[in-house]
Amino acid sequence: MPLVSTAELVSAAAAGTASPADAGQRPYGVAAFNVITLEHAEAIAAGAERAGRPAILQISENAVNFHGGRLTAVAAATAAVARASDAPLALHLDHVESAELLRAADGEGFGSVMFDASRLAYDENVAATAEAVAWGHARGIWVEAELGKVGGKDGEPALGAHAPGVRTDPAEAAAYVRATGVDALAVAVGSSHAMTDRTAALDHDLIGALRRTVPVPLVLHGSSGVPDAEIRRAVAAGMVKINVGTALNTAFTGAVRAFLAADPSTVDPRKYLVPAREAMTGTVAAFLKVIAG
Repeated sequence: MPLVSTAELVSAAAAGTASPADAGQRPYGVAAFNVITLEHAEAIAAGAERAGRPAILQISENAVNFHGGRLTAVAAATAAVARASDAPLALHLDHVESAELLRAADGEGFGSVMFDASRLAYDENVAATAEAVAWGHARGIWVEAELGKVGGKDGEPALGAHAPGVRTDPAEAAAYVRATGVDALAVAVGSSHAMTDRTAALDHDLIGALRRTVPVPLVLHGSSGVPDAEIRRAVAAGMVKINVGTALNTAFTGAVRAFLAADPSTVDPRKYLVPAREAMTGTVAAFLKVIAG
């Protein structure tokens, strides 16, 4: 089916309405999964079909760098997989710090971008993000941003919910949204990127306070390290877009290791990529059932 927009999926989740017939249902979460290889994209689409839920396929700036800094090929392949699926799927460009990459999103099928100025001081973050939002909105592109510090990016250490200067302040978040005009806000509430064990404990009181204060949908990054029960509580408290990346890589790599340990003479990558893709498909379907309820 044709690509749907991230804005459409997130708005429906925040309202709890997958269709007009669903009006009045409680809000639910929409999952966004990171694409690195073609097998990732195929697994996300297959997992969404298996779970009967929509999903967002997102390509990060790091993934683009892995592909030689060229966006077109990985974006075209991911979009082709999404269009061939029976599930409602969106295409999102994630954690963009480069202005050049941000502008490359236009014309490559992306309905949304996460512009990441979170490494900058607050005033610089606001200025850079407002400029990115103005550029995106002029082209019909939905823009997500981040306030606070979700650790674990690019080898950074994991950060606890109560580390000084880490958590997103609700009043500051509301002011940030007003100043930038962003469509969604990723907030720091205790999760961390690149976690391979699911032990993160979220600050649910903070999630509730942010939901009451911030007028746009909230995004949880680093959800691979968050247990199912914590994800369910976070969605119930107001988190809408839930990002998952490392869990797919853990499933992929585990399946490859297991296959090669059992048959170390294998040289045909298709032999071990099939179970790797299936492992990711199962992981996607399991997360979707938790996140979407």
